[in-house]
Amino acid sequence: MNFSLNQIPDRTPKPREKGLTMVMDKGLSIREIENFLEVSGPYVDIVKLGWSTSFVTPNLKDKLAVYRNAGIPVYFGGTLFEAFVIRNQFEDYRRVLDKYDMQLAEVSDGSIDIEHDEKCEFIRKLSSQVTVISEVGSKDAQKIFAPYKWIKMMHAEIEAGSWKLIAESREGGNVGIYRESGEVREGLVDEILTQIPEGTIIWEAPQKDQQVWFIKLIGANVNLGNIAPAEVIPLETIRLGLRGDTFDHFLKTLSV
Repeated sequence: MNFSLNQIPDRTPKPREKGLTMVMDKGLSIREIENFLEVSGPYVDIVKLGWSTSFVTPNLKDKLAVYRNAGIPVYFGGTLFEAFVIRNQFEDYRRVLDKYDMQLAEVSDGSIDIEHDEKCEFIRKLSSQVTVISEVGSKDAQKIFAPYKWIKMMHAEIEAGSWKLIAESREGGNVGIYRESGEVREGLVDEILTQIPEGTIIWEAPQKDQQVWFIKLIGANVNLGNIAPAEVIPLETIRLGLRGDTFDHFLKTLSV
């Protein structure tokens, strides 16, 4: 930090297990990544190359190298996994992970229907190869799961080998754990947190109000995902109580 302020909440140091900021890269160029990381790199923990953008991204290996040289793990979006699975090309997907020396992989079923036992088997197989992040929830706004189903699926995916669970919201933040308006399904989140350790979950929160809600609920070191590159610094100020949305929150909870 550039200067000293009292009553700033502690942030877990990198490499973090809690307090993760997962950034969504929807097609940044190499120069854009370099510029982005020059300022925001200290606050970025993981980068997802959104959905299947890696399939069409030129100079993919060079782009991955920029992130790796900065010490930031990167992975392909879960929709790419689903695109391989629906075409019966799971083994090809595994070879793609090896070809690009990927250390992380996302397993999701937001765009296709996969029996949950089968999804867990994919997690088990991939966890012998890479670190798996699995996503729970559908991209279809009409598919609304009861809280007990979310919890059951999350428990099973942790047992199958997932390192972290992503609570689905899409890049717009209007499905899954959110209503179409972007409002948090508070009862769902509360129920999940009675059974699943909060540090295990990455809450997709692309909208500022969603980020504020989770920081006020869980604290500065809540895991948040689908953050736009330009929003990383603003998010860090929200985490630290240095933006109007959380300005008083940590002053009330920290000792004087």
